[in-house]
Amino acid sequence: EVQLVESGGGLVQPGGSLRLSCAASGFTFGSYDMSWVRQAPGKGPEWVSAITSAGGSTNYVDSVKGRFTMLRDRTKNLVYLQMNSLKPEDTGVYYCNAERNTIKYWGQGTQVTVSS
Repeated sequence: EVQLVESGGGLVQPGGSLRLSCAASGFTFGSYDMSWVRQAPGKGPEWVSAITSAGGSTNYVDSVKGRFTMLRDRTKNLVYLQMNSLKPEDTGVYYCNAERNTIKYWGQGTQVTVSS
């Protein structure tokens, strides 16, 4: 059974930090590119970051560049999203995504709320 399980979300004050984790199982993790996608209340999904299957290349949406860092641990089948200097506009449900060619898997999401 394919599973992507996100964790690490919560309530944090502006300027704070969170680290999201995504645990993958049931598929060949090392062969898939991984992404984080978020959805703010009342808005559509927004792609946030991606990392290649080998972990050698990352990309970020402009609004998080310099604040977020995505990593993957191929030995533990984990991906992380380290989020620093959080802003209220970072609030939303964060989803982990695995993609290879036309195959996509999604997690259930973890809520991040940035508020004072």
